[in-house]
Amino acid sequence: MRIYISVDMEGISGICSPEYVLKDGRLYNTGRALATRDVNAAVAGAFEGGADEVIVADMHASSCNLLAEELDPRAMLIAGTPHSVRFPFLDDSVSGMALIGYHSMAGTMSGNLEHTMSSKTWFRCCVNGVSYGETAIDAEIAAWCGVPVVMVSGDDYLCTEAENVLGSQIEKACVKLGIGRQSALCLSPEEGNKRVRGAMRRACERLKNGEVLPTVATHTPAKVAITYKFTPDADEAAAAFGARRIDGYTVEMEYPRIADMYGGLWNEKDGRDISPLIRGE
Repeated sequence: MRIYISVDMEGISGICSPEYVLKDGRLYNTGRALATRDVNAAVAGAFEGGADEVIVADMHASSCNLLAEELDPRAMLIAGTPHSVRFPFLDDSVSGMALIGYHSMAGTMSGNLEHTMSSKTWFRCCVNGVSYGETAIDAEIAAWCGVPVVMVSGDDYLCTEAENVLGSQIEKACVKLGIGRQSALCLSPEEGNKRVRGAMRRACERLKNGEVLPTVATHTPAKVAITYKFTPDADEAAAAFGARRIDGYTVEMEYPRIADMYGGLWNEKDGRDISPLIRGE
């Protein structure tokens, strides 16, 4: 059973401020260590739940945030950007996907470090008229591969958002309560790690036991409207990508699938098997 873990930083145990997640932040090195701890907890839980292989994708900002030298040696790490697709090696060989350290969508009141994709430029993302956060975007990309998102971790607003997107069957690790964009009531990292490990173990046990966990609905075509915080960004999107202008701040583009907004799917772009790497060939 192969498990794919996508990692962001804003919803990691003990993290509450941009200082932990920006590469020039004074607490960034602490943030890296905290993120690596949560990931190791998820990896341990996956193997306890019956996983045979675990792929970890460092998806925060320009990647290379996790401490590779501290990563559980049983896991494989995707690091570095750019990717030809959003999720390299995510295909139908994967039994389930986890979203570790995720955050609520832009505009979520009191959501800790809430945003959607770009905290600097994006105000809102809508797909076919429905507001999407990163949980919905990534879950829909996974769904095109036939892969269910089975577990999430982050603050209470992220967990509620995940339930709204994925249903009550999703395993959740709530590691803090959002107070504001840059404040939260946090569990200790140790307690947060325990919750992440337990939720990941339960999710994998359910998969191993043959429980069929539904994927989210997929949309084709996907009409994506991005509302920017500043008009020059909308100007640039319209000029560079040919997006249709809706108003001063909003542009819209139509894709066959939302995955195509991020390069498509791995098995259509490359599709290499990881087995030779695992076997040492």
